[in-house]
Amino acid sequence: MFTQTDKRCSLSELVVQVKDGDVVAVGGGLSWREPMAALRELIRQGRKGLKVVGSAHGIDIDMLCGAGVVAASGESYVGFEQDFGMAPNYRRACESGDVQVEDNCCYTLVQQLRAAISGLPFMPIRSVQGTGYEALHPEFKTMICPYTGDKLVLVPPLQPDVALLHAHFADRHGNLHIEGPPVADILFAKASRKVIVTVEEIIEHEDLAEKGVTIPYFYVTAVCEVRYGAHPTSCYPNYAYDRQHTHYYYDQARQGAESFRENYLKPFVSQCPDHQVYLEAIGGRERLHRLVTWRESAEQWRSLYD
Repeated sequence: MFTQTDKRCSLSELVVQVKDGDVVAVGGGLSWREPMAALRELIRQGRKGLKVVGSAHGIDIDMLCGAGVVAASGESYVGFEQDFGMAPNYRRACESGDVQVEDNCCYTLVQQLRAAISGLPFMPIRSVQGTGYEALHPEFKTMICPYTGDKLVLVPPLQPDVALLHAHFADRHGNLHIEGPPVADILFAKASRKVIVTVEEIIEHEDLAEKGVTIPYFYVTAVCEVRYGAHPTSCYPNYAYDRQHTHYYYDQARQGAESFRENYLKPFVSQCPDHQVYLEAIGGRERLHRLVTWRESAEQWRSLYD
């Protein structure tokens, strides 16, 4: 348990908690509430050899692969959905062998996290039978259920070294409030050895308690206030997904590793010493204000995707 009364820290101090070779559970999913500011800081700090695990993800895992941070992927999906398609950096890294493919299905991940949380040696599943997932995971075993006679697959516990999350609110103790779907974040927090979190705003405990505690303080190691910390993914209701920026990212990634490093990682990561400089690089107040105004009308949010 982490019981410090004040867990606030800077972004660089937060990310120091991640060590080379760690298994890192990345919170959020697809284009929603991914901890992008912290992941950019991971790249700036030169972290290497990570195994990333999660449910369905996109630009976050693709960016880490493009930066050479990832050694193995235990994700269930990495891509840009129907908007742009497959993830170019991730695909190149997996096809070249730079990233070991240990991908899985969402429910398998859930059961492995539940096994870790419950202190059990395995959990049963049905969902991967008849697929190629078993070949990727020789650690999975099978058994015949003594009650039904059905064949079941047994999956071992998954205890990430670090869960890296982005939430809407926290108090200084580390209590978190997430608005909307938590994806796998609650399970990540309970199963992981350490939980580090960026949030849109750190507020007083009484205000946090009124909103409701999604993840209690004793799971959380450290917390940092980073407004727009999920950009270019969304953090509804605060701000929308930045499709224009993501389109530029995707074009550079699709053109190859060199183009991506020179035209994306350089101007938006390595040449941005901190998050505030990054926000200026992506368009500053004008761009951020446009993302905030998604809720003014149906026409306004539709205009963000033109």
